[in-house]
Parts: sequence; C-alpha cells; structure tokens
Amino acid sequence: MIEQVHVHILHFNLNNRIIIEMKKLPIAALILLAFFSCTKSTTELKTKSVRLITVDPGHFHAALVQKTMYADVDSIVHVYAPAGSDLQLHMTRIESYNKRNEDATHWKEQVYTGSDFFEKMIEEKKGNVVVLSGNNQKKTEYILTALQNGFNVLADKPMVIDSKDFEKLTYAFEDAKKNKVVLYDIMTERFEISTILQRELSLIPEVFGQLEKGTPENPAITKESVHHFYKYVSGSVLTRPAWFLDSSQQGEGIVDVMTHLVDLVQWECFPEQVIDYKNEIAIHSAKRWPTDITLSEFKAITKLEDFPDFLKSKVVNDSTLQVYCNGEINYTIRNVHARTSVIWKYKAPEGTTDTHYSIMRGTLANLVIRQGAEEQYKTTLYIEPVHHDVNYEQVLSEKLKQIQSQYAGVELKKSDKGWEVVIPEKYKEGHEAHFARVTEKFLEYLKEDNMLAWEVPNMITKYYTTTKGLEVALEGKQ
Repeated sequence: MIEQVHVHILHFNLNNRIIIEMKKLPIAALILLAFFSCTKSTTELKTKSVRLITVDPGHFHAALVQKTMYADVDSIVHVYAPAGSDLQLHMTRIESYNKRNEDATHWKEQVYTGSDFFEKMIEEKKGNVVVLSGNNQKKTEYILTALQNGFNVLADKPMVIDSKDFEKLTYAFEDAKKNKVVLYDIMTERFEISTILQRELSLIPEVFGQLEKGTPENPAITKESVHHFYKYVSGSVLTRPAWFLDSSQQGEGIVDVMTHLVDLVQWECFPEQVIDYKNEIAIHSAKRWPTDITLSEFKAITKLEDFPDFLKSKVVNDSTLQVYCNGEINYTIRNVHARTSVIWKYKAPEGTTDTHYSIMRGTLANLVIRQGAEEQYKTTLYIEPVHHDVNYEQVLSEKLKQIQSQYAGVELKKSDKGWEVVIPEKYKEGHEAHFARVTEKFLEYLKEDNMLAWEVPNMITKYYTTTKGLEVALEGKQ
C-alpha cells in the first residue's frame, strides 16, 4: 500500500487566485507536485527581489497596497490569516483588481489559514516583506517579532495604539537597524497634491515669511480631519469588521487617524529635520469623545445583526454603541504651537466625502487648505496674505515659477482673501492611488538601502505624540 501524507495543495481558480487546502496524497504524487511547484517559483524568484507576505489583512488598506503591480515585486503573495470574513473581504478586493478592465493586476494569493498563522509565517519565511494592515491590538508585537526574524515590514498606521506598547515600538526600530531590515509606515497624506504644495510654498520666504510660533488659542499650524464609517472604497460600500468599532482593538481616533496629521505637522513645519521627542515635544492638553452608532447603522456597515459580546459593554440604552474615535491634541513642537483634530461621523451628506482642513500661519501669509461647501467638497489650497502690500502680488507671481518648474500648469486665481492655487487634475490622484506611492518609496528604501536619516526618529516622535496625547486625554487634561 502506498503511504499517504497530508499536504497543502495549491490550485488556481478561474480568477487566478491560489487556494490552499489540506488533502491526502500518495508520496509519489507529492514529489511530482513539489517538483513543478519549485520549478515555477524558483524561476520567478530569480527575477523578483521582493516577495510580499500579508498577515491577517483585516483592514482594506492591505488590499490597496496591491491595487497596482510593482516591477521588483513577485506576483505571488503569501497570506497568513485566520479564516473568516476579514480574509474573504481582502481576497475579494484583490480579485476585483485582477478582473478590472483597465490596468488589471495579476496577483496570485497563496493562503494559509491555520490558527498558528503567525508562527507559520515566521517558520516558513516565504517572503521578505511583511505587510500589516488589520486589527491593531497585536500589531506592535507582530512588527517586533517579524523584524527580529529578519523580515522587512510595511505597516499601516497606527503601528502602536497606547503608551504601554510605545516602548516596544522603539525596540522594534532598534531591531530593524541591528538586523539590517526596514520598518516603514504607510503615510499616504504626504502624496496629496494640496498638502505637497502647501509645504512647498511654506519653504519660499518671500511668499510665506517664517512660521509663526502661535499660541494655544491660535496655533501656528492646525490640521483637522473628518472621516465617515459609511463610505465607498474601490467603487463599493465598505464593510467594516466589528472590531474596527472597538477602540481596544482598532485604537482610539487620537492614535489612529491622528497619526497622519501629526506626521504632516512634522513633515511640513520641519522638513527633513530630526525631531527629538524627549526634548522637542510637549503635550499641553488633549481630549477625546465618542461617536454614537445606532444598531441599524452598525448593521449597515458591518453586515452583522447584533453587537458582538466584546462591544456590549460600550452599548448604552440597549441600542447605541459609543465609539471613542474622536480626539484633539494641543502641543508644541520645537516651541511651535500645533493642534490636530480627528472627527468621525456615521455618513457624509450626499455629494460629500471625508474632508481635510489645514492652516499654516506665516509672518507674510497663511496657507490654508479647505474642503467645504464653497469648494464643492474638493480639496482647495489658498494663499492669504497677512498684511496689505502692493508689491506682494508681483513677488508671488515671480516666485510661483519655482513651483511651476516642478508642477507645470499650477496657476493662481484671485479669491476673497488672496489667491486660490489652481491645480491641474493630472496631479489629483486620489487617496487610493497614494498607497502605491508609499509602497514605491518603501521599495526604494529597501532596494537602495537609503532610508533618509530623519525618517526613523520622526516615526518614533510621531507615535510618542499620539500615544502621549491619548494618555493626557484619558487623564482628562483639557
């Protein structure tokens, strides 16, 4: 009798998705299967230096990393995750990118769903880049362990959600340096064109002057982001996992979306400079508050019929879930006053979307990004002079050429308080496209071994600011 063994079998469905199953096969068949599998993968790996591993992709950002193909990245992606709706939604999104009519991708997902998925990932080491975007409760531990085992890590924000794990994150960066691997987080907002131009204009003294110091009541830089639970992603209504509404798993808004805003404060106010969190950051006040989600709203965004047990302690009046997703931090960075605010609502009014407000106050002009009704909810950048100066317009027109040399087609249009910066549509890629931009920057750092000197210390400073801000808010210091 021919001996049989259990083996993971890979087979392709009609959508080029690799499915893993457990079956019994004769040893002879197993040897033949191994030969053909190794022949294919070895050939491809010779030409592709980066092999992605996706771990427990509970958040849709994991799929957005794969919305495009990359020259040096293997088309086979190994996925390690528990079986369930989170994994299925991820696979469905990847499948939709593979099947779309224009710029279709050709990812092949190789999936392992055992309860020991993370340990199996470490053991098998099928790739060299771990992508993390999901439940944040264990993310910092996943990051640390992956780095200690020689993997590079591309992690969605936030990499840490409380002060307790912040120290663990600092160890993670030490391990990355020791093991000569890269740890990087996905900061998509650096690639939004209005923010880029706000930064570029602030670097022209004749236009902006110098950054004000500001006060707690009137900060030098303010950033406010409004998000919605009910939204469309890649053309479809987004299904939120129930844990996304549990702050102990997702993290409160003050440490989640706030990560982007704090990052932009550093990136715009002190470009390419190292910020020392121990001496140059001071949290003065912070606050947090909930968004109420009714049971019917919860059903609409999760497709579940009731609140799961882990959320019931946060339910009031038997039918309203309180989600602590809103927050504000007032702090100084190198003695410059900054305010960052995150607000979550259930659903945006018809015709609107997530919105962003930002102001940088200079001694000559304020640079303001608005996205309200007057702007038809489209991100719009304004230059608003602080003082009346008859020569300012001439100087501005001359200095605009510096911007136009890099961003051809950018123009100015008179507005009530100054000028609107008119940006050609070709630069407005959209949020989903920015995931490819971040991934390309990560791959550049990986390939060229040229991580900029300020990136790591400023990531650490960013997460100190958000986690310390939450700590202050929990203490009730407003």
